[in-house]
Order: sequence, then structure tokens, then C-alpha cells
Amino acid sequence: MRRLRVAAFLLSGAWLPAAAAAEPTFAARVIDPHPGEICYAVTLADVDGDDRQDIVVVTENAVLWYGNPAETAGEWKKHTVIRDQTPRDNVCIAPHDIDGDGQVDFALGASWPKTGSVHWLRRGASLDEPWKVHDLGPLHSTHRMRWADVLHTGKAQLVVSPLAAPEGKPGVALTAFTVPADPAKDRWGTTILDGTLNRMHNHTHADVDGDGRIDTLTASREGVHLLRKSADGFTKATLATGIPGSAPNSDGSGEIKAGSLRSGREFLVTVEPMHGTAVAVYHPSAEGPSAPWRRRVIDTGYVRGHALATIDLDGDGGDEIVFGSSDPSAVEGHGPTLAVYRANADGSRWTRDVIDAGGVTVEDLVAADLTGDGNPDIVAVGRATHNVKLYVSTLPPRGRHP
Repeated sequence: MRRLRVAAFLLSGAWLPAAAAAEPTFAARVIDPHPGEICYAVTLADVDGDDRQDIVVVTENAVLWYGNPAETAGEWKKHTVIRDQTPRDNVCIAPHDIDGDGQVDFALGASWPKTGSVHWLRRGASLDEPWKVHDLGPLHSTHRMRWADVLHTGKAQLVVSPLAAPEGKPGVALTAFTVPADPAKDRWGTTILDGTLNRMHNHTHADVDGDGRIDTLTASREGVHLLRKSADGFTKATLATGIPGSAPNSDGSGEIKAGSLRSGREFLVTVEPMHGTAVAVYHPSAEGPSAPWRRRVIDTGYVRGHALATIDLDGDGGDEIVFGSSDPSAVEGHGPTLAVYRANADGSRWTRDVIDAGGVTVEDLVAADLTGDGNPDIVAVGRATHNVKLYVSTLPPRGRHP
């Protein structure tokens, strides 16, 4: 999570192709060629307590974790968290120490794309014992989840964004689940942050107004919205309407992440529309964080853009955009694609480097330092390719990345 400061600036450039093929930045490695029919989601967590981030993958009927080896070239050993213990299909996951024992647990969304259900996966006394599934209840069209203190209580809540509104409802129930004193026995409280937005493909969290408290940013058919906690509940501001379109699912925004440039200027990046064709960057206006943000499309031509991350890959103090799409495209070099976009200092120009062209049909991705050399690496999981791939940075070590 990062603080987004209010700033006024104008983007004057669009995406420009790299002048020449860049020297490879990442070394690709297949961690698992086929963990399931669909790899729906990937996250990172220190499951075994060795201070190294492990890879956690969600498939249609299982949750798997791959132990981070001590050596870069070592084996990422596969372990099963659960299999065939939740309503098919599993679709999203979020790690958190839910019961306060100092070890990571997982929240899991399942029953996709049917009724939707939310679960807590609780580890046993040791990793040799089976994990237990606690059902937190149904939530129609459960699609994405993250932990954040959106209620400003001092403890994180599980924020779940469904995709499609129930019949007769104007929008999805964007819901925060509060962990009770005894999460295994007590009822988890629920707070509806908003119920007016439909086709909410994802959400993220950041301190947008700089008041030291976490806000929520959503990407839906209605565009990009900012939700902030107030004394009377939650206020909603429209930051952008996203890409225009007249047909269902052809307008608005899909994926969303927050980042900052080397100059300190902050941005949001979206995939537009849902399962979209375009990568767009937004900056706040001079009128304040609730006023409409400035939009710039930095690339287009994709089919089913489906994953984003923002992280400083090269150590220059500014975030890059990591993007993934899953389907073939008529535009050369645009699918299936795992790519990195790099901005100049003020964000007026963006260049693209393709990391993988067709080796993974990206359904989800995550970026973090997995080798301990200070350089973030990338993990992507595939839909049609069914695989888990790790892309290890080949940059010189620069100290452990936070």
C-alpha cells in the first residue's frame, strides 16, 4: 500500500516502442507445467516460516504452495493446502494471519462463477497436518479479495469485490469482513462499502488523500471510483469513466493498481475495459483526489488483458507496470503477452519490453523479490497454458528488497 499525494501535471506522450531489443532482464523458469486446468490466481506468502516468500497458486479445485528454495536454482517443492474441499471453482486468495498465531492463513473465494462463497483456510498444528476450511458465508459472484483496514479500526479487514450484480440489484456488494475475537467460532461481521457498481473486475487500496488512512479504489463497468470512510459511512467519487463503449462489457475499467514515478508523481494504471484491449494511466488533478483524474492510454491492441502489478523493478526509484494478457491478438507482439512498461521521470513517455510472448496465457501475476538479491522477480500463472512460471531478475544484486 502506498500514499498517493495530490499533484497536478499533464501527460504529453503516448506509448513508444523500444528503439532496440533490450538485453534480457529476466530468466524464465517453469515452476509447475500443469497444477490444474485453470490457474486462477497467484499470491506470495511465507508459509513455512523460513523468511522466504513462497508461491501460492489457486486452481479450480485446489490451493497449492511451492516452497522457496535456499538456492536460486533449487527445486520449488509443491505442497497441497486443500483439494476438493470448497465449491468449485476457486477464484481468488489473500494471505493473512487470521487467528493471530503468528503464522499465515488464507482467505479464499470459491464457487465461481456460480453463487460465490468466502472461506478461511486454517493451518493445523504443523504443516504435516491437513488445513481446515471454515466457511464465512455466501457472497454472490465473489471474484477478488484483499486485506486492508478500510474501516480504520487498526486491524485489517477482508475486502471482497464480486464481479456481477445479483438479479434485481444495481451493483455488486463490495464487502468488508471483520475478523471476530474467535474467528473459528464467532460470526464475522460484514460491512457493505458500496452496492451501486457492476462488473467490478478488481479493486485495490491506497491512502489516496494523504490522511494516513487507507482508501479503496475500484475498477468496474462504471470506471474508476474512490471510496473513503467517513463518519456517516462511505463516500464515493468518480475518478474516471474509463474507456467508452456501447455494448455490455465494452466500457469502463477492469484491472487497477497504484504506483509512483521517479519524480514522485503518483498514478493509477488500469486495463480497459474488463478483459480489455488497452493499458491506461491516470494522474490526479489539481482540484483534489476526488476530482476527475487525467487519463492517457499508453498501449492498446491486447485481447483479454487480465493482470497488473506496479513495482520498482530496476531500482531507479520509480515503479514499472507489469502487465499480462491471455489471448492471441491481431496486433503483432500483443498476445498472449507478459510485458513491462517503463516510464521516463515525469511519465510523458512509456516504453514496453516483452518478457514472455506466448509462454504463459496470463490469468494472474505477482511481483516481489523472491531470491533475496534486492531485485523484484515476477510470477505469472496461465489459463490456457495451465502453468506457473517464475521470471528471475538478472540485474546485479542490490540488497534485499523490502
